[in-house]
Amino acid sequence: MANRNDVEKNHKRRVNVISMNIRKLVYKRQEASRIFQRNDEVEAVSEEKGYLGSYYRATILYPVGNCSDYRVKYKTLVNDDQITPLEWYVRASELRPVPPEISSETKPMETYDIVDAYDKEGWWIGVITGKVEQEYRVYFPTSKEEIVFSADKLRFHQEWSDGEWKFPSFG
Repeated sequence: MANRNDVEKNHKRRVNVISMNIRKLVYKRQEASRIFQRNDEVEAVSEEKGYLGSYYRATILYPVGNCSDYRVKYKTLVNDDQITPLEWYVRASELRPVPPEISSETKPMETYDIVDAYDKEGWWIGVITGKVEQEYRVYFPTSKEEIVFSADKLRFHQEWSDGEWKFPSFG
């Protein structure tokens, strides 16, 4: 039987491997093969320092040029007036369709699942490191923070690849 120290080392090792792979995902460019239409619901990924790997819901207002850029209106981000929804130009490589919902009743969340956690008006990629009663501890490799969330603030992370949604698998 493994002792507590070995179990803790294995847990940390597994979280580190998953975290390294999450960091690779965050720095990978989105596939820009999809052409979006006016009023399409999308998620825009942030490439700004401190927001890397976070996704924000938006609506396509119109394409710019040859559809390599789009003007979007964010659902949760606002202008400096703190009231008006933020409108911004976004590269096609920073956009993806909104991922489908997967019920936690269909597939319960478990330790080491890669999830998006809703925080600060966006979805942030992380890994579940444990469960505390009805809440989950999530570690965020890009910020090196661990925060506890209720299940309603979590969703399974999915990647848009080759025109379909896929679950990343590593660890």
